[in-house]
Amino acid sequence: MDYSVIFAALWVICATVVALLPMRLQFPPGIVLLICAPVLIVWLGVAHGWLIGALAFAGFVSMFRNPIRYYWRKWSGREVEQ
Repeated sequence: MDYSVIFAALWVICATVVALLPMRLQFPPGIVLLICAPVLIVWLGVAHGWLIGALAFAGFVSMFRNPIRYYWRKWSGREVEQ
């Protein structure tokens, strides 16, 4: 099995474990996972083709849809709901 697939699977397991943590403990490991995700997505795309990379990107956006939506509203100048 390719290393990119192994590391992507480990990333998914780590993300699941972080999601099970209490909300106050999720932030530091969540930032690390958020930073590692684009590197893994590009690595998967280069190793296995653009379709696999696009599917990995769709999964990433699906997992982080609420933080992405929050920061998009914050950076675009729209009101952020509290």
